[in-house]
Amino acid sequence: MTVLFVNACVRGDESRTLKLCREYLARFDGVEDVEEVDLAALGLSPFSAEMVASRSEKQLACDWDDPVFALSRQFAAADDIVIGAPYWDLSFPAALKVYIEHVSVCELAFHYTEDARCEGLCKARRLTYITTCGGFVEGANFGYEYFCGIARMFGIPEVRFVAAEGLDVVGIDVEAQMDKAREAMRKLD
Repeated sequence: MTVLFVNACVRGDESRTLKLCREYLARFDGVEDVEEVDLAALGLSPFSAEMVASRSEKQLACDWDDPVFALSRQFAAADDIVIGAPYWDLSFPAALKVYIEHVSVCELAFHYTEDARCEGLCKARRLTYITTCGGFVEGANFGYEYFCGIARMFGIPEVRFVAAEGLDVVGIDVEAQMDKAREAMRKLD
């Protein structure tokens, strides 16, 4: 089994989201393969017109071994996907959107059927989205909602969500808020 951890915790070891992710990932000790994609270290660029043209040319040639498709192949092959992303500007850090732009490749992550329906090709049985928030999101975590849509597009049948909220509210018991998230993680099978 391959677990793919997409680390969008750009603050590194200072990140409370990363702390929760590491605790969650500890449940996979003994799993054959846990792969981490550290988006801060990866330094991906958004696609320019030239990059899109080059990738499209390689898609038409079915040159799937080209390095431009490596992230998409990795994502599509994972059995379980964990996304760790702090709540920023109503969603997540921009590096995560750029990563999905690199992953979202027709004929690797999804394709279109003869009757023009989008059909996912990803192997993952679930995607777990872990986040932390300085305030209280109150049901408006558009980052999580985005990943619900991406999972549908890529054919991932289950999406789960864990959040520690209110962590920057003056006077709040931060550890109690983190413990609520830990309890939610424990309940995930």
